[in-house]
Amino acid sequence: MHLAVAGNIGSGKTTLTTLLAKHYKYTPHYESVDDNPYLNDFYKDMQRWSFNLQVYFLNSRFAQLIDLKEKGKPMIQDRTIYEDAHIFAPNLNAMGLMSTRDHENYRILFDLMETFVSPPDLMIYLRASVPKLVSQIQKRGRDYEESIRLDYLNRLNERYEAWISTYTKGELLIIDVDDLEFGDNKEDLSKIIEAIDAKLHGLFEKTK
Repeated sequence: MHLAVAGNIGSGKTTLTTLLAKHYKYTPHYESVDDNPYLNDFYKDMQRWSFNLQVYFLNSRFAQLIDLKEKGKPMIQDRTIYEDAHIFAPNLNAMGLMSTRDHENYRILFDLMETFVSPPDLMIYLRASVPKLVSQIQKRGRDYEESIRLDYLNRLNERYEAWISTYTKGELLIIDVDDLEFGDNKEDLSKIIEAIDAKLHGLFEKTK
């Protein structure tokens, strides 16, 4: 079983991944942030480091999926390989922060990698408004995120909504998180788990 948590920067993906991994006893796979050699440089100079960063993320998530394929253990993934290709890379290209040549090269690499992996059994999308994102980004206090621009978050949100509205690769659960505090409130977390259980029950029924 492969669950994945998708959503914009600051939507709560890592927190929810940790909580769900503990609840379901699945292996969590996190986005490579703390040991990412490009992230700090990227937020200082997006145009210079955009291609390097996106290839790094793409490689990291591809490695996670290959690990799942080889070991077969139930896992929950913090952000998916699809978000890099359908949201972050094209957004950087549209903003003039990644050249068309680099973006086309990136897409060729993604298309090749996609042939070797399977989509998650359940995609959990955390929908959040920009004010909610900003609040949570400020709360966690990562220095390199202080320079994130509001228009950058807005553009990402628009692309997320466009992507998720056409997502058909597997089961999908959309959770509006603006009024939820699942990291601190057990009732909010229970609501999410109940919604996931309903989806998983449907998946298990299909495999019988």
